[in-house]
Amino acid sequence: MKELTKEQHAEVERQISIYLSGVVETIPEGELRNKVARSIQTGKPLKIKLGLDPTAPDVHLGHTVVLNKLKQFQENGHIIQLIIGDFTGKIGDPTGKSAVRKQLTDEDVKRNAKTYFEQFGRVLDMEKVELFYNSEWLTQLNLEDVIRLSSSITVARLIERNDFSNRIAAGKPISLHEFFYPLMQGYDSVALESDIELGGTDQHFNVLMGRHVQEHYGKEKQVVMLLPLLEGLDGVDKMSKSKHNYIGIDEPPNQIFGKTMSIPDELIGKYFDLATDLPVEEKQTISAGLTDGTLHPRDAKIRLARTIVSMFYGEKAAESAVRHFQNVFQKGALPDDIPSIEWKGDPSISIIELLVGLGMQSSKSEAGRMIKNGGIRIDGEKVLDTDMVVPITDGMIVQVGKRKFVKVGL
Repeated sequence: MKELTKEQHAEVERQISIYLSGVVETIPEGELRNKVARSIQTGKPLKIKLGLDPTAPDVHLGHTVVLNKLKQFQENGHIIQLIIGDFTGKIGDPTGKSAVRKQLTDEDVKRNAKTYFEQFGRVLDMEKVELFYNSEWLTQLNLEDVIRLSSSITVARLIERNDFSNRIAAGKPISLHEFFYPLMQGYDSVALESDIELGGTDQHFNVLMGRHVQEHYGKEKQVVMLLPLLEGLDGVDKMSKSKHNYIGIDEPPNQIFGKTMSIPDELIGKYFDLATDLPVEEKQTISAGLTDGTLHPRDAKIRLARTIVSMFYGEKAAESAVRHFQNVFQKGALPDDIPSIEWKGDPSISIIELLVGLGMQSSKSEAGRMIKNGGIRIDGEKVLDTDMVVPITDGMIVQVGKRKFVKVGL
């Protein structure tokens, strides 16, 4: 490769600073720099791979961490390769699983993939994305091809990964087909000659397999970029719909805004860094302000929530969400869109049974805890007595926490 001009060198440094921001590990970083430099010098874009098994089609903010990184590459003219694992998805990624995964049907895969495409369009320019189904090449492999692929790795290496070793230690079964999942994901990189593959830190073994298999087939090895997992609203567990700690990107703007305002203060900087498309310099300024105390966490959260809503719904919706939040939660006004529920039960009922009966709390014990914590109001008045008997009146407003409202009708 020829020596870079001063302008080309500056462009390499500009792109590298963007790509490395928010990344946990780049394997190896030197190769990333070389690939970017060669791309700039030759004018040939890099191929950036993201593999997806369409097992859960609803996209939440945690998924956008890797999508935002893809967007950075896309904005610099590189090619995004989205691979829908319609073949590997039938096997199921064993990552983090303590048992054999249920295999998906063709109908499951197609339905989930369609939802992915629609929701990814909120972040990426899908007209400039190359979409692939890995059945295009994996179904073409004959038995000899499969044996050659499997010869690229030892069983000892495969069972080093925690998912398998933990199951072996616990005496739980591992099906032979599960060993082929990382090999086939690696073969995807061979088929598409990917330059870079992105994945969460929980995908470390799988994405490194792409480098390994590419080398086995005499291809140039891809660079692996591992991104952190975003904690959910509880500030503890990875964002997940199953844990009910998520912010869905297709939720209404006001709901996204309200949920964002409820994240723990210590996660504000991380959310800015991983879940927004703000320039790196602006993220660094916000982080510095939070650290030295010149930026109040409340103000930072409003800015964060506004930014996230704007990303998915536009600036007008973001402005409306700010006003809604200020009116409802800061000034104490009631929202305009309170759902109504017709009450068909007893005319007088205990507060705990009312909350469960309205579906505002999942259990009596949960309702009791919410009352003791001061999180229940009826017509604006806080309820502190768990034994309180409530006379049902038409139009009565029941409030749970800061975001749940119900108007009771008779």
